[in-house]
Amino acid sequence: MPNTKHVLGLATSELVTLCEELGYPAYRGKQLANWLYRKGAREIDSMSNLPRDLREKLKGVAALTRSRVLRESRSEDGTTKFLLELADGETIESVLLPYGDRVSVCVSTQVGCPAGCVFCATAECGFVRNLTAGEIVDQVLTLRQSIPEPEEKNAKQEPQDPKTHKRVTHVVFMGMGEPLLNLQNVLKAVRILNEEVGISMRRMTISTVGITPAIRKLAELDLQLTLAISLHAPDDNLRRKLIPLSSKYPLEGLIAACRDYANRTKRRITFEYLLLAGVNDSPAQAATLARLIKGMLCHVNLIPYNRVIGKSFSRPSDFTIREFRSTLERFGIEVTQRLERGHAISAACGQLKRGTPASGTIDEN
Repeated sequence: MPNTKHVLGLATSELVTLCEELGYPAYRGKQLANWLYRKGAREIDSMSNLPRDLREKLKGVAALTRSRVLRESRSEDGTTKFLLELADGETIESVLLPYGDRVSVCVSTQVGCPAGCVFCATAECGFVRNLTAGEIVDQVLTLRQSIPEPEEKNAKQEPQDPKTHKRVTHVVFMGMGEPLLNLQNVLKAVRILNEEVGISMRRMTISTVGITPAIRKLAELDLQLTLAISLHAPDDNLRRKLIPLSSKYPLEGLIAACRDYANRTKRRITFEYLLLAGVNDSPAQAATLARLIKGMLCHVNLIPYNRVIGKSFSRPSDFTIREFRSTLERFGIEVTQRLERGHAISAACGQLKRGTPASGTIDEN
């Protein structure tokens, strides 16, 4: 019988059904889920507590496909970018971001991206295809394996199961692709990461250029996710130039959908704003932005431009950034500034690109 299912991307209930269809009790499906999501198994044959005949039957009706690490690029702060090869030979990039008290993973949701943002390296890849839920989850499982072992003194202070202490605490859907144009697979991945891997939805962030109908769909689902809107301009004319896809989703409708999302979920929306020197960084533009979002449960996250080879944009001066921020704050808008990580290895916002060579420390696998 040909392979018809990819087990990575199936919830425990679906794995239970699969095992029952093969003539085995429900607990075998739970064991299978544990191997996939808790232990990060890469082969069915490695699942040692499953009967051999079940493993053989599983291989006859299902496939366990995992990505292959082609390259790791590490920066001095521990940020690590991974170039991953998928089962069909396509490639994507994902980023591991370790902090003192947490570990975040930035995952891709598509091969390439259809948004066409003129300042972004990913746009140069074009759009190839959506990732499956299993391919999205795989990124978290693959990067999790590279997390350094905790120091012995920390392990003693905070006892943990030795099989699960290397854990990802936060997931940001901010890598390659537009997540809300792959909404079904992204939501399936969110639920698996939550229910199977054990990551709280409140620690997951979905970043979008603003696909208004999908934002309204998310509001109806009332999930405790953080929504980040890549705004980058306070008016439609400039936004269309920077983000061609935004021409389908005018600001008036987008901002209304965001207000509804915040009111319904009680979750604060993040408006990502990439500062481009001489393009969108004036105090007048900051004032327009403030009036656009005033009164909403939100904050603005300022991102000084990260250089992309071949792009003519540049980063504003520190003075200009301070002026833009001060203007927003005078209007009562809460503002943060993105902590810059991974710039030296082209792993920062807007720098991900299939097969991009990076400076810095590179480990070839």
